[in-house]
Amino acid sequence: MPPTPKFTKDEILNTAFKLVKRSGYSALNARDLAKTLGTSTRPIFTAFENMEELKKEILLKACTLFEQYKENEISSKKYPPYKATGMAYIRFAKEEKNLFKLLFMRERSNDADDLNIVSIEKEIGMITKMFSVSNQKAEQFHVKLWIWVHGVATMIATSYLDWDFETISAMLTDVYNGLKDGVNK
Repeated sequence: MPPTPKFTKDEILNTAFKLVKRSGYSALNARDLAKTLGTSTRPIFTAFENMEELKKEILLKACTLFEQYKENEISSKKYPPYKATGMAYIRFAKEEKNLFKLLFMRERSNDADDLNIVSIEKEIGMITKMFSVSNQKAEQFHVKLWIWVHGVATMIATSYLDWDFETISAMLTDVYNGLKDGVNK
């Protein structure tokens, strides 16, 4: 009977995830992960076929956490549901800077195996219902607004801005109101 693994797959994944949260995705390599675990690299490659498999799991875990941010913001009922998704995106950028960068600020042009794990279908559905418009019009509205949301989130994630959520909320409402008049044209 083979010996019991020293670390489970979940323990390795959770340690790697913490490492990425703390130091960024570029800090993730087998040697540093093994050092953090206090072992050789062998348990890592026993649990995972290769580092790419581990990195995909980290992407999925980061996406799951981001989805929790959206669900929490919507269920708080502090904002209307569509606005809550934008506020959650910005909150995620502020509170989970390295994970935000991993999900939304990484190079993708050469990533043939990109998981495309973040969907905007719910947001498009919210817009079509709010304005009674086609999916195409809803997507156009979303892209216009999301350029602002992503810009603010990126500036926060890179410590260029340090706005409070009250200011962000007021500005997001202003941008939303400025764009909504053109959605039915």
